[in-house]
Amino acid sequence: MLLIFGILILLACVLLGFFVLVQNPKGGGLSGSFGGFGNQVMGVRQTTDVLEKGTWILAAIIAVLCMTSSMFISKGTVKQDKSVMERNASAAPIQQPQQAPASLPNTQPAK
Repeated sequence: MLLIFGILILLACVLLGFFVLVQNPKGGGLSGSFGGFGNQVMGVRQTTDVLEKGTWILAAIIAVLCMTSSMFISKGTVKQDKSVMERNASAAPIQQPQQAPASLPNTQPAK
């Protein structure tokens, strides 16, 4: 299920990127570079409205998909083993063989 959400989010991100790149706050942008066909049929004002609405809709879709996908993440249903450090801390300490203290060298003052 998470894979489906991931694919949908990526698709919406690519479309959102395209919509943002086509727009220009001054009204020009890449939309004027497509032969002007869209501008002749719909008009410049309607083209920018469609692009702006599409941007907001795609941003909302991405937000909803991200929040919805978090509901499908498993919440600790898989029993996990203790970590290595926890196992070592709870285990009995290993007995080290007792060694005799090292004898100190003769430390008599030199004459």
